[in-house]
Amino acid sequence: MKTNIGISAENRQAVSEQLAKLLADEYVLYTKTRNAHWNVEGADFLSKHKFFEEQYRLLEGFIDSVAERIRKIGHYAPATLKNFLALTHLTEYSERKNDSLGYIKDLLADHETVIEFIRGNINPIADEYGDAGTSDYLTGLMEEHEEMAWILRAHL
Repeated sequence: MKTNIGISAENRQAVSEQLAKLLADEYVLYTKTRNAHWNVEGADFLSKHKFFEEQYRLLEGFIDSVAERIRKIGHYAPATLKNFLALTHLTEYSERKNDSLGYIKDLLADHETVIEFIRGNINPIADEYGDAGTSDYLTGLMEEHEEMAWILRAHL
């Protein structure tokens, strides 16, 4: 059925393309956080193992909400690893030790990349594409990433 929500098809397409990139970033960040949870080593293993679990659980929710936002505006979410790797702004893997400090620095940099991408889309999505709902949604998601980045930064 045709999506009729007061935003042109062209504008919904443009917004969905930005959301697809964000979804890819969220998925790659989720995977990297899972990697940290599974592979962290060191004297602080147990506390960081649990910490990374809390982080990836939050990211699971973000992934679902971004994909659902894409569907709400009438498009399909990319849902393959190949698509995610082609769309993401993040690197899939970086060389580092498996200690918590290495993972934290890597994940912090990724959160900051996601924050900058979201911040750069909030106004254009509202002003150029007339999608105040997605703009508002992105503002809230950006704040969630800012909190996660703050928590990671506090560990350094």
